[in-house]
Formats: sequence, C-alpha cells, structure tokens
Amino acid sequence: MKTLIAVLALMAAVIGTVSTGPVAAQQQSEQEVVWIQIEAHPSLSVAQERARLYSGALADVNGFSLGGTWYGILLGPYTRTDAEQVLRVYRREGQIPRDSFVARTGNLGQQFWPVGANILNRGVVTAPVVSEEPAQQTATAEPVQAAPEPADETPSQARRSEGRLTRDERKDLQIALQAAGFYDSAIDGAFGRGTRRSMAAWQAENGYEQTGILTTLQRQALMDQYNAPLLSVGMQTVRDDRAGIEMQLPTGVVRFSNYESPFAHYGASTDLGARVLLISQPGDRATLFGLYDILQTLEVIPLEGPRERKRDSFKIEGRGNGIVSVTEVTLKNGEIKGFTLVWPEGDDARQARVLGEMRKSFTRVDGVLDPAAGAGAEQRIDLVSGLKIRKPRLSRSGFFVSNDGAVITTASAVDQCSRITLNHDYQAEIAATDAASGLALLRPVERLAPMAVAQLTAQSPRLQTEIAVAGFSYEGALGAPTMTFGKLADLRGLQGEAGLARLDLAVLPGDAGGPVLDGTGAVLGMLAPDLGGSQRLPEGVSFAVDATKLRDLLSQAGIGGQTANGGDALSPNAMSRLVNGMTVLVSCWD
Repeated sequence: MKTLIAVLALMAAVIGTVSTGPVAAQQQSEQEVVWIQIEAHPSLSVAQERARLYSGALADVNGFSLGGTWYGILLGPYTRTDAEQVLRVYRREGQIPRDSFVARTGNLGQQFWPVGANILNRGVVTAPVVSEEPAQQTATAEPVQAAPEPADETPSQARRSEGRLTRDERKDLQIALQAAGFYDSAIDGAFGRGTRRSMAAWQAENGYEQTGILTTLQRQALMDQYNAPLLSVGMQTVRDDRAGIEMQLPTGVVRFSNYESPFAHYGASTDLGARVLLISQPGDRATLFGLYDILQTLEVIPLEGPRERKRDSFKIEGRGNGIVSVTEVTLKNGEIKGFTLVWPEGDDARQARVLGEMRKSFTRVDGVLDPAAGAGAEQRIDLVSGLKIRKPRLSRSGFFVSNDGAVITTASAVDQCSRITLNHDYQAEIAATDAASGLALLRPVERLAPMAVAQLTAQSPRLQTEIAVAGFSYEGALGAPTMTFGKLADLRGLQGEAGLARLDLAVLPGDAGGPVLDGTGAVLGMLAPDLGGSQRLPEGVSFAVDATKLRDLLSQAGIGGQTANGGDALSPNAMSRLVNGMTVLVSCWD
C-alpha cells in the first residue's frame, strides 16, 4: 500500500506540472516517473525467484512484463534525479549489476512482483507460487545456502541426459565454464578429467553437490549464467525484409526507428544508449569504398580504432567520446549489406557478447533497401542519412610557410586537441609554439606540396596601408577562404606592445590564424584571436602578430621562411589564387 501511494503521489505531481517554457520542461523531466532495471529473464518463475531474493536486501523491488516472454526486475518508482542517485550508490556498493539502467514507465506491462500488486493498473501476471518466507541474504541479494541444493537427477541419470547432447552443445558447456573461470583447456566437446574437475568446481561455487557431472537443470543454470549479458538486453532474431537482413539484435535496449537509405535505424529505447544500424544498398566496389569513407565522418564512429578495407568488405572499429562502435560490411552479388553496433564505453564484456551473437547470426535474405527510402526526411548539411557528421571542436585559419607543408596558425586553435587536421584531410602535429606571441607551427604527418607559400614582408609597413585578411570566417562551412579588407591602424598594440599591429577591419573568430597581406601579396603578419580579454573592444578593432615574430618561430624550428621581393599590386584574380593556395583550414578534434 505504501508503494502504491508513493506511485500515485509521484504521478499526480508529474501530471500537475504545466509546461510553460524551458524551466517548466526541465522540472517536468526531473519529476518523470522512472525505474531502475536490474535484471531481465525469459522465464517468469526465474524472474519471480530473483525478485524475491532482491526484496530481502533492497527496498522498492517490483517486477513487470517487458513484452514478449521477457520479465524485468526493477527498483522504483523514483523521480529521475533520485533514480540516478540510487543507481550510482547501488552500483558503487555492488548491490545491483553494473549494467543496470534507468527505464521509463512506458516500457512496462503487467506486474508479477510483489505477488498480486498492480500499481500501474496494467493487469497482473499470474505467477507460480513461491515461498514467501524470507531467505538469508548477502548485501548483493545473492542467497546464502546452508547446504548443497539437492540434485534434480542422480549421477547415472545425469550421464544419460548428458549423452544426448550434441558435440556443439558439449562445446558450449566448456565455453561457459571457461567464461566463468573454471576451465582453461581445449574446447573440444570431450568431457575428460579437466572438464569434470571444472564442473565440480562450478557445482561447489553454486551450492550444488560436487559430482563432476552436471544435471539437466544445472546445465541450464550454467548456460543462463553465461548468457546473462544477452538475456539482460533481450537478444532475439529480427528479420528486416526491407533491408534484406536477418540477425540477432538486442531488442531490450534498441527499437526500430526509421529507414533512411542506406540505413535501417534501430535507436536507443533505454538510457543505456545502445544503437544499431542495418546497412543495405545496391552497389559495386566503388560504392562500397565510398561508403567506407563516408562512415568515418560520422559521430557514431569515433576516430580512434582499427580500420580494415578489403576488395569486397571492410571493418571499422572506433572508441571515444563515451561510445564503442563496430561496423562490418560486405559486397556480394551487387548488394552491400552489414551493420553497425554502437555501445557505451565501460560495458565491454556485454558488448563483446552482443557483438559476437550479431556476427554469428547475420544472414542475408532476399531484398535490399530502396535507395529512395527516407527521401522525405529532414535534410541538413551536418546530417548523412539521419546521422550526424563528426564536427571538430573548433576550426581556425592558418597558412603554408614552407614547401613541405608547414603551417603557422594561432596557438589557441590547437590547444589540447586529440587530433589536428589541415583542410579536414591531412593530419598534423605541433612542431613549435611561442606562448608569448600566441603562435603555433604545425607539420603535416605526410609531406604536402602547397600551391602557394607565404612570402613574409622584409619592410616595415606604412600606417593606413590597405590590407586584406584571408581566413575561413565560417570555420569551413563555405569550403574556401574568404577575404576581408581594411587598413593598418597602428604598428603596436593598445599598450604599446612591440610585434603586434592594430588593424582596422572586422573579422570573425574563424579568421584567426589567417595571413594578413598587403596589396602585393606580401604577408605582414598573422591575424591574432580576440585580445580584448574581459573588455569589449569597439567593432572593427583587430590585431596581427607581425612578420618579425613569424620569422623568429620559423627560425626556432629550423625553417628558412621565404621573403617577399616587393613588386606591383596583384590583380583581384591573382590575389584570389594566392590566398586560396596558401590559406589552410586548421581543425581541432576531441
């Protein structure tokens, strides 16, 4: 009764919340009725027994049907804030499995625990009658057994039932014993002395009589333990006829969302955050290789991890930003098919089991996803078939200063980056920095041959000289540098700093690091980022690190910069060719 009153009061509070804006929406989210799912089982009797054991150690234990033949054990109800706190504490104390997660009320069906309870008014599952006498519990809700559990079969009966197992079934038992840490010999399906010893050790650990021969129920219990990671995520066979793929999917944590060629999207249905993409499209080897390149630009495939491309297949693994992603694709008979599994970091054992089942069960069936599928979906330049393109943390400008592709840019653009790229395509490393002037020198990992290299002015420029800044004002959105025109206002900074020039022109953050040029194309310096600090400078006030500081940095790195020879003013077309060949988009990636 107390639990029912708590649920009704909590739901009433949520229903009474009126959404009138962001603050109200946040309050409503914080008061959402949620639960903590700690286990799921395909057997109602097993789920009821586990719920009974947890109830002896934890408060607020409930059991609900999850759909199909699955039954979940959950703690709650809680507000989301309270649920996250309970989840952290119970995980830390080891009272619930580490793969427990926050679940929504909408995913729950009829109630089976406590027996007879119906707090969501969704009906009651008639469960097998079990003893209500409290059992001794440990802090982790595992039963403490005073004596070995009686066997369901005699040793001779167990041997006879064992004799009906196939070789693969016997291997599966050895694999399960190995995974549990009891067996370290060959997986051959032969039950010799080593296998028998491991069986006896498993029996002792699980409170059974140590006979070295597993009974029918004991074999089932061993396989249930081994398959617990799969049971917890509802692995079952899914046949997607539009994609032409049949395979095992973790249907307890992902749900079909939509088609958007070449993907069938199965999005996260719980707070675990798992996702699956089924990949299906007609094509040839060129299509396959193009898909390989495109996939690596997506957020769901982190940068770090092995990649392997063969003539008719590829594999991509990525780890970072809180996720682990595995993609496997093959080309056969003009059809490209495969999958991507996205899983949260820190749950590697379960991810490996899920991935193994997906690989093993992957089956091509007739059909391939229509290339026009999802044609009416939202179109954005930062989306590919409904998936976000990976974007750098920030992008700024730079320019080539040597014939082998060295680049000068602003130091703030490459600070604490896990990866630095030039024009998105070429990886670079920091070769030298000058903290005082805010300069950084980059070297490409692979040697480049620039179309144009900066020629640094050898003369002190005159005040009010017409100047231009070349830069990626919109951080690469336009695909090419833009030019901003202005004048040289002063040869020193606002506080009289040497090596710093004040410019009279308005720029955007993406322009920082770009070259400042005079009418002849000579580089007078590098555009500095906003130096206003806590003060807001008048519009049109910018600064440049002058050419003498650039030369000092190049000298420090052993590069002899090129010097401008003077000459006539360049035509607009010639100036455009110069800045397009010399200016570089510098991107910092997490």
